[in-house]
Amino acid sequence: MRQDYETEAIKLAKAIDIAIDSFNKYPPKDSKKENLDHIISVYYEWKDSILNPEPKYKKIASLKYSVQDVFTYFQEALGETVEYFWRQIAKENLGYIREDKLRKILIRGKIKGRIEYELAIDSVVVAEQDRRITEQESKQLSKIIEEFEAREKKTK
Repeated sequence: MRQDYETEAIKLAKAIDIAIDSFNKYPPKDSKKENLDHIISVYYEWKDSILNPEPKYKKIASLKYSVQDVFTYFQEALGETVEYFWRQIAKENLGYIREDKLRKILIRGKIKGRIEYELAIDSVVVAEQDRRITEQESKQLSKIIEEFEAREKKTK
């Protein structure tokens, strides 16, 4: 079934409302009020730009970038904020799925591109500390990162 911008934008706006509600009801541990206020204001800005885009950005392809922005925290973080968010997403039947992108990289044994590389670099230490990956998987991921960096060097 073909997606249309309006339908997908409304669905994403609902997910943004759930994100804001999650931050308000269950603020992440160690978050300062001013930081949380800023994060919430960014989510409101995203919602406005999604629902009222400039005509040249009123495309599903552009919306996919917004989906990535909105969901990044909830795909990578842990805690009650995240758990509440995903429970509400499921309850509202919005069709968004929680993915463990680090696990996908490990299973594949290869980093596909710059976005996955940045994710791996930013997540490897925290994922091991949170016990989402083992020490062995951390070493494996470090090797995958090195291989990606070597490939990138060759192409430059």
